[in-house]
Amino acid sequence: MSMNTFGHLFRFTTWGESHGPALGATVDGCPPGIELNEEMLQIWLDKRKPGTSKYTTQRREADQVEILSGVFEGKTTGTPIQLMIRNTDQRSKDYGDISEKFRPGHADITYFQKYGIRDYRGGGRSSARETAARVAAGGIARAALAQLIPSLEIKGYMTQIGPNGIIGERDMSEIDNNPFWVPSAVTAKNWADYLDDIRKSGSSVGAVVEVVAKGAPAGLGAPIYAKIDTDLASAMMSINAVKGVEIGEGMNAAMLTGKENADEIRMGPDGPEYMSNHAGGILGGISTGQDLVVRFAVKPTSSILTSRKTVTKSGKDTDLITKGRHDPCVGIRAVPVGEAMMACVILDHFLLHRGQNGAEPLGVFGK
Repeated sequence: MSMNTFGHLFRFTTWGESHGPALGATVDGCPPGIELNEEMLQIWLDKRKPGTSKYTTQRREADQVEILSGVFEGKTTGTPIQLMIRNTDQRSKDYGDISEKFRPGHADITYFQKYGIRDYRGGGRSSARETAARVAAGGIARAALAQLIPSLEIKGYMTQIGPNGIIGERDMSEIDNNPFWVPSAVTAKNWADYLDDIRKSGSSVGAVVEVVAKGAPAGLGAPIYAKIDTDLASAMMSINAVKGVEIGEGMNAAMLTGKENADEIRMGPDGPEYMSNHAGGILGGISTGQDLVVRFAVKPTSSILTSRKTVTKSGKDTDLITKGRHDPCVGIRAVPVGEAMMACVILDHFLLHRGQNGAEPLGVFGK
């Protein structure tokens, strides 16, 4: 299978399957001299790993990352960094019933139509387990960004689960205090009750995740085919189960007038200051220096305990109940994945900008 690589200068290739012996990523293009060790990557993997609450799959994986190459004496060498995460809690027998059937809403049927063969054990490459490798690669990007753009802060959180949005004012300090990564303690409790009912009914539900990067410099990206919003949209859309991506106002921009939507500008002591951020920190494919704001919608988990109509490989109609351990809302564990992809895109575009324009800012006001 081709097309398993993402990025331009900072590139990573993921490999492995949900029920294989291991999965991982090969990261190329990381600058040399970046401080890096396994503990620095593990912080982010622990946010994504399964079994952390009753609202995620109860598959028990430590998601322990191993660095096999590209690091010497605690620093990157500029050579490819090989990352590996061993699978330790597979239950392939749970998928025996679907070896001849296709799960509705899942990629089983399209993989078979394209390749004529599929790994039915957990979906193989189409499994959300692949995202563990992305989070590990994103950890490397974060380590590099911490040295190259120390002011940068990337934070993801859920803004909606099913029809339920955030209640009241957002409190960003609450994001790490609940299993939904939602900036509201009251909302977290409300969502817990709602998802309990969904889980007990044998179904699942979708979600909306927002990722914000504060402190990104102006000038990242380029017009037309190298827009930073193009790559951000591609990055988020490539995450398993994502069906929609927005930058800034996104779809809501269609309901605004030009007078409402245009972010007015005034000169501040340190440069231009925008009076709003409908553009999500990007104009003409280039970052403005404001917060980069990306939002994506995650569909309900396709593997559910409710009987669904489907077909077999032999072309017969049948019904299917998917056994196994699955997330009632896969959007919860998509939050750290979105953060990782944001980090990879920003580092990639920072390196592209530096390669073309050098390290010093070019558009200096007042000169």
